[in-house]
Amino acid sequence: MIRIAFVGAGSVVFTRQLLHDILAFPELAGVAIALHDIDPERLAVAEALARRTAAAHGASPRVTASPDRRATLAGADVVVNMVAVGGHRATVTDFEIPAAAGLRQTIGDTLGIGGIFRALRTFPVLDALAADIAEVCPDAWLLNYTNPMAMNIQYLAAVAPWLKTAGLCHSVYWTVRGLCEIVGVPFEEVDFLSAGVNHQAWILRWLHRGRDLYPALDAAIAADAALARRVRVDMYRRLGYYPTETSEHSSEYVPWYLGHDSEIERLRIPIGDYVGISADNLAAYAAMRKAVESGEDGESGWESDAAEYAPQVIHSLATDTRRTIQVTTANTGLITNLPSGAAVEVPATLDRQGVHPHYVGALPPQLAAQNRHFLNVVELVVAAAVEGDPRHVRHAAMSDPATSAVLTVDQIWELCDAMVLAHGDALPAALRTPLAVGNSAGGNAFGGNASGGHPR
Repeated sequence: MIRIAFVGAGSVVFTRQLLHDILAFPELAGVAIALHDIDPERLAVAEALARRTAAAHGASPRVTASPDRRATLAGADVVVNMVAVGGHRATVTDFEIPAAAGLRQTIGDTLGIGGIFRALRTFPVLDALAADIAEVCPDAWLLNYTNPMAMNIQYLAAVAPWLKTAGLCHSVYWTVRGLCEIVGVPFEEVDFLSAGVNHQAWILRWLHRGRDLYPALDAAIAADAALARRVRVDMYRRLGYYPTETSEHSSEYVPWYLGHDSEIERLRIPIGDYVGISADNLAAYAAMRKAVESGEDGESGWESDAAEYAPQVIHSLATDTRRTIQVTTANTGLITNLPSGAAVEVPATLDRQGVHPHYVGALPPQLAAQNRHFLNVVELVVAAAVEGDPRHVRHAAMSDPATSAVLTVDQIWELCDAMVLAHGDALPAALRTPLAVGNSAGGNAFGGNASGGHPR
């Protein structure tokens, strides 16, 4: 039977949801579930929840838990990665230091200063994880949930191109469900096509029995003034296609909103929202731990529908069931007007052989333009880590749409220095030193041009 390794299983609320969805498939009732986390208390809670979730389903999986990652990975067919390096404290740092510099963020886990430094402290863990997989389970599929998704997948493609990797996120699924609710059609009856990059993909086609649903959405927006006060509705009305992440997320990936008080008020943008979400996650964990200690079954109140993608991938691997989901993967000509090798989000077919991304072709030019801005940041963050070049961290921040719309270049460099000092040893060793403008370490980008001409 298939063996599933959970790395970062101490994210117990999410671990429980995945286990619930996996064990809802009768064919997976006897899977081997191996749990790993570096926090012994959280690991113990995850193990207890796994056993109680199994009992609630009448399933008999083989459940093991270990702080030894290699032991957990050994012989795995699927590795589910959901680590959060630094936890709540690092999240607070990602918000407080930029806020002191005058930079607003809402979620801070995908792009911008928060996304850049979340990626840089995650990359060393991905390095070690890929090395372990190469030695103890080289044929396993790595299913990544950890953000920033695009940066993590593009980094893995650069440093471990042999690794069978798929980035999974439910944003497209819930976006289309939400749109269907707005226009009053059953989600199960619609056909849609989405593509772009994770957290900034686009609903390119959305049909109900062959009928284009975008006119119905236009009518709903016209009839409800509150709908127009959403960032992604505003983006849809200007770009012509609906973006696939929440308005909180979407506001951070463009230069148009967070720098303006009037736009924050008009579109009701919740500044610093993820700090509260992260604190709520801590409270949810505490409640979960208390439930385990009191002997509750850990299942009450959970929906039975499998909405997460990892359980569907696992079920298809085990049963050869064909289905289509969204995945983030390296761009091998899948989206023709986005950079080759970039991490893109496209539909993919699942079966016993794994994950098969679909060719999409060219995005509408206005959408590709936004995605290229996004991917410029991703490329530079990955280059910083791969090349060990701290200047590229600053280049990434300078290229970030929301950051560069608010801060001067001096402020951006000073902010990056402050973030480097704050995160310290969590970052790759080559990137831990503050870097003054004019420092040419690693190259000749500053202090004169390569052709010997005079600066103007």
